[in-house]
Amino acid sequence: MIGSAGGGPVGVERDGDIAVLVLDRPPLNLFDEDVFAGYERALARLVEITAPGRPDRARAVLLEARGKVVSAGVDVHAFHDIAHGPDPVGRGTALWSRLIRLAQTIEDLPVPTVFAAHGLTLTAAFELALACDLLLATERATFGLVETVVGLTPSMGGPQRLAERAGPARAKELIYTGERYPAAALHEWGVVNRVLPEDGFAGAARAFTHRLATGPTAAHSATKQLVGTAVRDGVRAADAIVAQVSGALFATEDLRGAVDSFLADGPGKATYRGR
Repeated sequence: MIGSAGGGPVGVERDGDIAVLVLDRPPLNLFDEDVFAGYERALARLVEITAPGRPDRARAVLLEARGKVVSAGVDVHAFHDIAHGPDPVGRGTALWSRLIRLAQTIEDLPVPTVFAAHGLTLTAAFELALACDLLLATERATFGLVETVVGLTPSMGGPQRLAERAGPARAKELIYTGERYPAAALHEWGVVNRVLPEDGFAGAARAFTHRLATGPTAAHSATKQLVGTAVRDGVRAADAIVAQVSGALFATEDLRGAVDSFLADGPGKATYRGR
C-alpha cells in the first residue's frame, strides 16, 4: 500500500493500470480526524499518479472499503467538540471548507473514478461515493445521509451531488427523512449505476475499473470535462469548450492508433495506451 504513511486507515494500492483507494478502519470504518487526514494524504497521492504524461500513470481509480460495512458514518465526538467549544461557527465553517475539498478533489481527477459499495454506506462515505463518476453496489448495500439525527445537513457535497443524479425532490426526501435506502431503490433513481451480486463483488468492481483503465484515457478525461461543465454551467457552456477539449484528442497516440486499427481491422480491436 502506498500513500498511507504510518500505517493509517486510508491508503492507496496499485493494481496494474488502476489505483485503489482503500478505507480500513475496523470495525465500522467511522470517519474521524485520522480518516479525514488519511483521505487528504491519499487524494494528494492520487493527484500525482493520475497526472497526464506520467510514465506509470494510473488510468482509473477505484474507491473501496474493507470489513463488513463501507462506513457507519462519522464519529459524532468530532461534532460534539465543535458545538460545545469556542467559536463553533468559525470552527464548523472551517471543517466543512476543508472537507468539501475531498469531494472536489475526487471529482477533478482526470481519469474515471469508481466507488464500490459492498454494504452499509452512510454520511461521509456516501458523499464521497457521489463525487465519483460511477457507483457500483451489491444487492445488500444500503445508503443514507442521516445527519438529521444530530441536527446537521450533509455538508461534504452530498445534497447537491445527489440532486444532480436523482433530482431535487428525491435528494430532499432522502436527507429530510434520514432513512436508509437499498441499492435497488437508488438504482431506480439513477444514483447507483449498477447493482451486482454480492458473491465476487470485489473482483467484479476491480475488473470493471480495469476495463475503464484500458480505454482511451484522454478521451475519458474530455468526457468528464464536458459532462461536468454541462452539469455546472449548462449545455451551451459545454458546447463552448468542445472544440478545444475534443480537438486536442487528434494529437493523441490513442486516437491515431484507434483510427488506423478501425480502418485496417474494423471496430473494437484497438488497443489504448493512455497516450
